[in-house]
Amino acid sequence: MANIQDVARAAGVSTASVTRYLAGQRIRSEEAVRRAIDELGYRPSQVARSLKSGRHHSIGVIVPDIANPFFAGLVKGIEREVRPHGLQVILGNSDEDAEHEEALVRELSQRTDGLIMAPLSENDQIPNLLGEHGIPLVFVDRETSTGPDVDRVLVDNAAGIRQAVDHLVDLGHTRIATISGRLDSTPGRMRHEAFLAALAEHGIAVEDGLVRYGDFREESGREQMTALWRHAAPPTAVVIANNLMTAGALVALGDLGVRVPDELSVVGFDDLPLATLLDPPLTVVSRPDVEEGAAAARLLVARLTSTEPMPTAHLTLPVELVVRGSTSTPPRSVATP
Repeated sequence: MANIQDVARAAGVSTASVTRYLAGQRIRSEEAVRRAIDELGYRPSQVARSLKSGRHHSIGVIVPDIANPFFAGLVKGIEREVRPHGLQVILGNSDEDAEHEEALVRELSQRTDGLIMAPLSENDQIPNLLGEHGIPLVFVDRETSTGPDVDRVLVDNAAGIRQAVDHLVDLGHTRIATISGRLDSTPGRMRHEAFLAALAEHGIAVEDGLVRYGDFREESGREQMTALWRHAAPPTAVVIANNLMTAGALVALGDLGVRVPDELSVVGFDDLPLATLLDPPLTVVSRPDVEEGAAAARLLVARLTSTEPMPTAHLTLPVELVVRGSTSTPPRSVATP
């Protein structure tokens, strides 16, 4: 395979001249260099293409936890959508760390044509940082309350929680607990507020001891579920704000010897790859992770290819309650007469 040195020798010029030509600069031996490239079948590297076009032919994707299966599906949808456009995906994992997130944004804004990201906090200053670089940005799963308005794709978090609470109330539960995620994040705040509102709509008082707070990680789900079950009057049902915390909660329940759903009904937000293989299969609020990623990618590609100003797009995708075997009527000893 020919390289830039081969082109320079065939054209009788220096490699510096070839580099300037590939970068779009005028040189005296343009015809000789062009002919050498054609004859040798030389294909510029990605770096050389970037120099000439001013584009990187790649996009950056920043997620808060690469170990979360939801974000794996999200990235799959993004990659599937941008690949036909000749774009590569460079993935960054902020690992729920604000400083690392900022470092990733600074790095990827120099190496990509645009970014799709799930910001850690609604108070994130990232939009202002990207505005300095003029980098197109799409928020996915989360958004911020500061900086310029940007494209975003969310799911109907509130509707999902309402469906979960309605389902449990229909089964006869009144002692319903929750393990919420980070309240400074969009999904954490929306799901928490929706849970409180749904209980109020059903005339169910909120007990402080039945409202617990995690951080979207598995260990916090285990810790908070243990605390809930050791409460003086444990709940008969629990709604858990994401998949990893649900996994942790199920581990805790197994360690405590709690029978699901005979002693406690469990609903998780986000489906799990093995949810149907659990015993019992898990009732979940399922959201379209692949399509959510694909929708965000379509918005970014439109920004990258449009020659006209575009209005900001705010998309909200529907969710679905999938009822399986982890929910049932409350134990007889606490069932409502």
